[in-house]
Amino acid sequence: MKKVFWLLDVNSEVRDQKPEVWIWGIDDKGQRILIIEQSFPAYFYLVVKEGQDAQRVIKSVTSGKNEFPSILKLEPAKRKCFGKTVDAVKVYCQNPDVIPKYAKTMTRIEGVKDSLEDDIRYAMRYLIDTGASPCSWHEIEAEETKNTLGVQADKLYIAKSAPKKSEDATAPSLRVLGFSTIAYSPKGAPKPDKNPVVIVSVATNDGKEQQFTAKSSNDKQVLENFARYVRNFDPDIIVGYGTNRQDWNYMTVRAKKLGMKLFVDRANTEPHMSVYGHVSITGRANVDLFDFSDELPEVKVKTLENIADFLGVMKLEKRTIIEDTDYAAYWEDSKKHASLLQFAKENTKSIMGVAEAMLDFSIQLSSLVGLPLDHVGTAAVGFRIEMYLMREAFKIDELIPKRVERPYIPYAGAVVLAPKPGLHENIAVLDFKAMYPNIMITRNVSPDTYVAPSEPEPSGGVNVAPEVGHRFRKKPPGFYNTVLSSLIASRDKIRSRLSKLDSKSVEYRTLDARQKAVKVITNAAYGYAGWIGARWYVKPVAEAATACGRSIILSTVDAAKKMGLQVVYSDTDSVFVNNDASRITELSGKIGKEVGLEIKPDKVYTRILFTEAKKKYGGLLPDGRLDIVGLEVVRGDWANCAKNVQEKVLEIILKKQAPKESAEFVRNYIGELRQKKVPYRDLIIWKTLTKPAEEYEVKAPHVEAAKRLMKEGHELSMGDKIGYVITLGAGKLHEKAKPYVLASYDEVDTGYYVTNQIVPAASRILTMFGVTEEELLTPTRPKPKTLAEFSQ
Repeated sequence: MKKVFWLLDVNSEVRDQKPEVWIWGIDDKGQRILIIEQSFPAYFYLVVKEGQDAQRVIKSVTSGKNEFPSILKLEPAKRKCFGKTVDAVKVYCQNPDVIPKYAKTMTRIEGVKDSLEDDIRYAMRYLIDTGASPCSWHEIEAEETKNTLGVQADKLYIAKSAPKKSEDATAPSLRVLGFSTIAYSPKGAPKPDKNPVVIVSVATNDGKEQQFTAKSSNDKQVLENFARYVRNFDPDIIVGYGTNRQDWNYMTVRAKKLGMKLFVDRANTEPHMSVYGHVSITGRANVDLFDFSDELPEVKVKTLENIADFLGVMKLEKRTIIEDTDYAAYWEDSKKHASLLQFAKENTKSIMGVAEAMLDFSIQLSSLVGLPLDHVGTAAVGFRIEMYLMREAFKIDELIPKRVERPYIPYAGAVVLAPKPGLHENIAVLDFKAMYPNIMITRNVSPDTYVAPSEPEPSGGVNVAPEVGHRFRKKPPGFYNTVLSSLIASRDKIRSRLSKLDSKSVEYRTLDARQKAVKVITNAAYGYAGWIGARWYVKPVAEAATACGRSIILSTVDAAKKMGLQVVYSDTDSVFVNNDASRITELSGKIGKEVGLEIKPDKVYTRILFTEAKKKYGGLLPDGRLDIVGLEVVRGDWANCAKNVQEKVLEIILKKQAPKESAEFVRNYIGELRQKKVPYRDLIIWKTLTKPAEEYEVKAPHVEAAKRLMKEGHELSMGDKIGYVITLGAGKLHEKAKPYVLASYDEVDTGYYVTNQIVPAASRILTMFGVTEEELLTPTRPKPKTLAEFSQ
């Protein structure tokens, strides 16, 4: 029978020494199904040395068949490697687990140059070869079978054909469950082998909420109830924030300590760490929303509260905020219990809201690149583009190179011109559309088109990169050229469809997420070219792309100046000029003709402030929002008070152009700090232990604070955040650092925060307007009272 299904998850199993691909999905009737593929062959390639015979290699391998009992078949194959045709032997194996061992041994056989594609996992091999994509609809011939495996599925099928992918990009009705946890430790960061999970807060996308809380320190029932709830709701997607790094591992270890197993998947197995550092929940997609937080560059500190605030899910001023180091105090105090429960509930509500905002993009990204939904978030950008390239390489018989370790060799990057410091009015940011992908297309820059210095120039001619002189053949189109052209054409097609749709429709939302995913992958190709972990790494490709980019930017800056446009800054693929519409149109036309790339205004700033440093500026957008790049104090040795002051100073400067008012604000803030009216939490400096405290050779403040905590009985380890304040008294800074939980406001050295945190942060901006540090430190004189006030 034909089955139509949406692919949710894929994994491999070996039963009776035979490999299987398990395909978890949702059919067109809304049933949760498992399709088992039992006939997909595992294989790898042996690349034959130039001038050697593939049949001879096959004979050599066959003669040692006792050493390779899992081999099913050997066949000669013509393939391409970096665009050049090579002879190869395709080696089929019954058990995919033996492939790495077989490949290593066979490379010693005479006539074999190398082995390739032996490092591709079996389940990913299946997706590559069949063209199947997670988070996409497919049609497959399958035969229903009894569920003798005990898995949680409505129906089981045996595949009788390869799946055929549909063009339908809409997702089915999915069941989504979000959760957050709180663990209790009376001293130090909680450890799963001894500290209980006291609260698990759960919410589902059908509007239900539940909290499981421990009685005293007995949390076995909490974990049992949570696992039961998950199985009963049977979610397709489980979402959390930071769950890959913390919650899943903590609960799994904790369950083991309690003598139970945390069965929350569809195959009766426990959560387990998989590739890219994600936790696999077989048959479901475990999505850690933190892994997608980099898609929101506007949010500099990626906490759940900040992400939820930015997306409008739950505004910060309406949130219950409790630091993790305060959980114990709230748990122990019956009067504060309700606040802790409310905090946990709001965490989960925020998670569900963020999921609603971000899952469309995540699903489309998974569908586009071919990585399962739980993989695609944790996978680095390089791995995302690489999976896409691997799928495209298979279509054109291009062998997939190995990923090898190599030393980093620096090369000149994009050009960033020094800004004109100060305040500028009405500035337009001219942005090149997909600059680096288009460079690679128009100049045919690709790993398989590179012509080494020792090679003769091909008959069709070469494109030569400026500065570096690297050569790339003009034709035929290279691998990158083909892939990037297809992606750009795809995005243009989607955007054309979007212009005809209602922006509130499901189809619009789906396609908009799709075009954003295409944009992310298209722009990632340039970075991938210079990533030393790339399978298709050829350093001249990255060098040529950046050299061409530098040449284009400098030409654009020169052309803009000749037209009378003032250039105040330039960074990578953007040029900041005064917003003169007619001259900008003229410049766009000229650059389009000369270099074949489109450049147009990306955004306009009503006012923008540049410091003397590159990549550090703040701008005021026409709608009144601030757009700040690089100016926030986000280093671990700065307290929130410094960050808050700096941002407020910038806001006053940009909105009111009032340096004196900014300076007055700083002086008032300093006065409030000296009177201890600034919240204590804003004085805490947070820093993470990157190794055990006793292994530090330098006496850093956070390390000394950690040692004090350990003396008080707190258990600390690498990765724990240490919060400390600087206290009064003589001595070096590390001697004055004290854990904030062991200090009081009366002990705080407010002078330190004034001179080393607040004033430097404010001065980074105000010195540009002639305001000195001395002026900021001069107390504000109180206004004289009026006669009326004296008489009161």
